[in-house]
Amino acid sequence: MALTKKHIGDLIEIVDERNNLGIRDFYGININKEFMPTVTRTDSLDESKYKLVTNGRFVFSGMQTGRDECIRISMYTGEKPIIVSPAYTTFEVEATDAILPMYFFMIFLSKEKDRLGWFYSDSSIRSNLDWDRFCEIELNLPPISIQQKYVDVYNAMLANQQSYERGLEDLKSAFDSILDQEKHKAQRIAVGEFLTEIDNRNDDGAVKDVEGINITKQFMPTVANTTNINLNRYKVVQKSQIAYSGMQTGRDKCIRIALQTSDKPIIVSPAYTVFEVKKDSVLPEFIMMWFSREESDRQGWFMSDSSVRSNLDLDRFYETEIPIPSIDEQKAIVDIYRAYIDRRSISNRLKERIKSMCPILIKGSLEEAEA
Repeated sequence: MALTKKHIGDLIEIVDERNNLGIRDFYGININKEFMPTVTRTDSLDESKYKLVTNGRFVFSGMQTGRDECIRISMYTGEKPIIVSPAYTTFEVEATDAILPMYFFMIFLSKEKDRLGWFYSDSSIRSNLDWDRFCEIELNLPPISIQQKYVDVYNAMLANQQSYERGLEDLKSAFDSILDQEKHKAQRIAVGEFLTEIDNRNDDGAVKDVEGINITKQFMPTVANTTNINLNRYKVVQKSQIAYSGMQTGRDKCIRIALQTSDKPIIVSPAYTVFEVKKDSVLPEFIMMWFSREESDRQGWFMSDSSVRSNLDLDRFYETEIPIPSIDEQKAIVDIYRAYIDRRSISNRLKERIKSMCPILIKGSLEEAEA
């Protein structure tokens, strides 16, 4: 069997369907090529101007491909439609006799394609991968039967990971329920009474791992270009320390806070505040559990309303009160939380492993077609 060569533009068709259904589930795409809820405030947005994304439809953004060294593209597999910014391009695979939609997406789950996008974006002033250039990319395609074989392998791995991920929600519901009970019976203490600010800088430049905090309250590698940045000014975050950013809490409806659980230190922007727990009667994990709740985010959003920039300023954050049960009760609750964190970490590693398998699967399909 032979390979066929096709330009992307010959395989796909733009679908510009606007939201006339009143849907207000606003989403974007992150650098992991995943859909995620938008972080901007959506209260005043006209949802009818946004583009509808349904099952099997692709979303593409060529903006800053060169800066991020990533082609932002994703295939939506959910059953419930969502909407994305009009700035995105939405399209569907039209030539399904030549390529399967999932196989098309698998092709872009590789660093090789990201590097190609970075190379193509070099001709753009803004380092964008313009749509015309994207459509010019040529793909080698094996027969549909071979594509299906490797898509089935990918889907099987994905189903296994998603099954594991569903168990996370059961654990989260368990500790959320317990915390709901504690808030009615445990003594409330202001955050400022048990957290103290730590300001240790990366003076010797030994730590290179620059991270930020996403809206799921996890540390993640920074998306900013740090090539010419002086990392000596950055703050070091050690294990069991907490990093916090009050910026735009009102806009994002999220308190950006994360607990550092790795033995290896990381560094964060000088704009972050780093805390350490100063009382033995409070566990860092318990604090993190409390601020992982949507109720805490709503309170942060309410408290940030007095700030011009919708920030949750540090003095206001210190005023936040949380219920503190006995240390034994905290330990019991934290055990459930740790199980949740461990499972979430395994789930994330599974995601990365599946993604890293895609180039191998694509290579295998091409070699089989040429054999």
